[in-house]
Amino acid sequence: MMKKVLYTVALLLLCSATFAQENKTTVVKKAYRPAVKAKPKAAVTPPPAAVTTLAPVVKDTTIAKAKTKIKTPPKDGFAVRMDIDSNVMVPYADVREEDVYYSKRIWREVDVRDTINSVLSAEGAKLIDVLLEAIGNEELAAYSPKDTASGKVLEDNDSFKIALTAQQALQNARGTVEGVADSTTGKIGEPQLRRLRSEEFVKFRIKEDWILDTKRSIFEPRIVGIAPMKMVEGHWQPVFWVYYDDARELLSKKRMINPLNDASQLTFDDFFVRRLFSSYVVKETNPSNKSIADVLGVTDVKDPRKLYESEKIKKSISDFEQSLWEY
Repeated sequence: MMKKVLYTVALLLLCSATFAQENKTTVVKKAYRPAVKAKPKAAVTPPPAAVTTLAPVVKDTTIAKAKTKIKTPPKDGFAVRMDIDSNVMVPYADVREEDVYYSKRIWREVDVRDTINSVLSAEGAKLIDVLLEAIGNEELAAYSPKDTASGKVLEDNDSFKIALTAQQALQNARGTVEGVADSTTGKIGEPQLRRLRSEEFVKFRIKEDWILDTKRSIFEPRIVGIAPMKMVEGHWQPVFWVYYDDARELLSKKRMINPLNDASQLTFDDFFVRRLFSSYVVKETNPSNKSIADVLGVTDVKDPRKLYESEKIKKSISDFEQSLWEY
């Protein structure tokens, strides 16, 4: 019995030793092989290029000068502003005919030789230049103060009935000179426009209505038209009429020269609507439709009776306004 046990134990030991030997032979560890560095390739030298002689680089001074000219010029001061905001124009309030209880038409003359009105002829901001430029560009319509068919003055002299072309309006304002004769044919060419002489236009005539609006309870003037005037055959005459409502948008964008404040944004429209000008009355509505000079029979321009009558008309309007608010 003892032999069988020993035999069995010996057999088990032999089998386990054999099994361990087989596992040892099948598991083979990989040997560490160091990485072999690749041999560097030999540098390939390019073939020698043909040697070329380059011209010396010359700086273009004209481009440099042009770049300096593109620079924005410095601003000349702090109050220099020529553009005007178009939204500053305050439109007239609508007035219905049935709300107008009282109306009086007045004709005035504004003399730019007066100190108060001298801003209208300031250098670089002249009213006549603004009007003629707009008419020449066909931005503003001009109307004739005379009947072009018969050459007679219209009854009201400012009815806006006959529209003028831009050429006709400029011709009335600037005048014409004889054309140059052709050297070959001897014919005289068409008359040419004279150079504009702004100093000739020292007066402007204003046509306005004083109205009493019962709906708003306001007594106010409304400018209807404006006309530049110049001396023609010894008499001051308007050269054309401009409807003021059409000119307001243009005049509200043109800055005036304010001698009291360089930063002022006062426009030509402000000057007239705010009544900043000085003027004298030359005519009011009357049955005979005559001016003050015709009613008085005065021919002298400097006759003081005309000024006295003008002040009487101004006072009558002022007295009527004062009487409205008395209780």
